[in-house]
Amino acid sequence: MNILYDERVDGELPRVDKAALLAELQALLPDLDILHRLEDLKPYECDGLSAYRTTPMLVVLPERIEQVEALLKLCYERGVPVVARGAGTGLSGGALPVEQGILLVMARFNKILEVDPAGRFARVQPGVRNLAISQAAAPYELYYAPDPSSQIACSIGGNVAENAGGVHCLKYGLTVHNLLRVEILTVEGERMVLGSEALDSPGFDLLALFTGSEGMLGIVTEVTVKLLPKPQVAKVLLAAFDSVEKAGRAVADIIAAGIIPGGLEMMDNLAIRAAEDFIHAGYPVDAEAILLCELDGVEVDVAEDCERVSEVLKLAGATEVRLARDEAERARFWAGRKNAFPAVGRISADYYCMDGTIPRRELPGVLRGIANLSEEYGLRVANVFHAGDGNMHPLILFDANVEGELERAEALGGKILELCVEVGGSITGEHGVGREKINQMCAQFNADELTLFHAVKAAFDPTGLLNPGKNIPTLHRCAEFGRMHVHGGQLPFPELERF
Repeated sequence: MNILYDERVDGELPRVDKAALLAELQALLPDLDILHRLEDLKPYECDGLSAYRTTPMLVVLPERIEQVEALLKLCYERGVPVVARGAGTGLSGGALPVEQGILLVMARFNKILEVDPAGRFARVQPGVRNLAISQAAAPYELYYAPDPSSQIACSIGGNVAENAGGVHCLKYGLTVHNLLRVEILTVEGERMVLGSEALDSPGFDLLALFTGSEGMLGIVTEVTVKLLPKPQVAKVLLAAFDSVEKAGRAVADIIAAGIIPGGLEMMDNLAIRAAEDFIHAGYPVDAEAILLCELDGVEVDVAEDCERVSEVLKLAGATEVRLARDEAERARFWAGRKNAFPAVGRISADYYCMDGTIPRRELPGVLRGIANLSEEYGLRVANVFHAGDGNMHPLILFDANVEGELERAEALGGKILELCVEVGGSITGEHGVGREKINQMCAQFNADELTLFHAVKAAFDPTGLLNPGKNIPTLHRCAEFGRMHVHGGQLPFPELERF
């Protein structure tokens, strides 16, 4: 007989007898660190999106896979929800705890198990920081390509869960393109291996399915990533523009010229000024927008590409094109971009970081649309984004101490995401859906698609205990939200694939 729960009420998660569950866990796993006092639980009530907060019932910090196995088996038998958490740097509420569940913190799984320079791969535990992989591979002149702005802190397990990108994902791909193998534990505590150390493996591509599943299908316990040779040379061009529309068109012109930069980033004037005050990167603060274009490879090719891109930028209307003089200036240019988020935090009491993706050709129009929405909602927006692959990060500035501003910022953010969908884009590019964008899922997908998503979830987690309430909305929720945008049985742009 299950002594831990009352009956389910109206489909909600059952009530858990915290004391009984704690006693059972302590008896089963006496060496497992379990946090249960309120003052110990509070630091875990949110991830990087602090607008949403929930105090977990219990927090566990395992160090061995056997502890995680036993925990999951017990929770499965007792029907206790489990939410996995890595470094807690996520920006969509993906690691937001549930009040009647356990927060499983994998941060202590932080060992680099193997670096194989001949095979060009590294085996690491999920708590290893993104940047630490490249640091471990550096003696072999290798590195790990995906580089989120939070790479100094974010963990590889979280990168897999969210399919993280970064400034160099245009040329080198997202996390999913840089994985060989992932070991996971299912909700029942059983071990599974997805992928292999070979370039391909038979059967369904479950590795790609699992990557970006936001902790809803299993718990990551080990990751094998691809390592790439460091480019012989890398150069960065900074181009200034007197309008964001011109900068947006220049992005499409570069790709149309047959050049795939290592990174192609854009910042508008508000972001430029904030970053320059913070980092002193040497940005032209009078520009309405700047592009940072990094070209890498062998020296002769990079030199030729720099000349070609410089001409494209000038023809697109750049008022200034500047090549970083040396490695120090190149590092400063990127430091300004990678610190844009904290820089904006210095000029606003709060900011809300959005994450949507659009076709590159739509950049000028969408930027105009964001400007119009900013004026309509009376909130400033700083635009910082991976322009090369159309992954936008509008930063909505607001003050949570002013009544109604948080709600207005959330509403504005939702409209921006819906604008992305209207032009054939997506509501996320790398931050994931989590808790934040679950309503906008109703705008992007129709009932049949959402039903299929739920079927995939049920195949891995039939009882729905892993990260409940995230990522995939119920059809009932979409009906209440009123955003199941189906026109003649189809979404806008039905010819586009939806991810």
